[in-house]
Amino acid sequence: MLDQMPDKEKMTDLIGKDLYDVWNKLCSLIDEKYDMDCMWNEGGKAWTYEYKYRRGGKTLCALYARENCVGFMVILGKDERLKFENDRENYSKEVQRIYDETKTYHDGKWMMFELSDTSMFDDFIRLLRIKRKPNRK
Repeated sequence: MLDQMPDKEKMTDLIGKDLYDVWNKLCSLIDEKYDMDCMWNEGGKAWTYEYKYRRGGKTLCALYARENCVGFMVILGKDERLKFENDRENYSKEVQRIYDETKTYHDGKWMMFELSDTSMFDDFIRLLRIKRKPNRK
């Protein structure tokens, strides 16, 4: 857990103004559909920060930040992978590629997307719907 969450200035210095806009748009999109507990953490070896969406002990997704880079992670468990595979043709080629290239662990596929713009947001929301139905109207 971080002592304090990074402010706008710290985030902008880290990832740049354009990616900070992408980060905020993705957070707004998730916040619009899901009422979740959000937690800032240190990002481990590969990232500076982790921003995790959780509810009832289960993680919905997480955003990651490091110098000039933003990541979005969704973990699909066994049943969730089946749902994705049954609907995969409705996802962009990029999402299908990342799904196929992601290693499957005992607890699921940890899909990490590095963002440069908002082009995959519709796919992200569809992936999140597999994990949990939106709980905001």
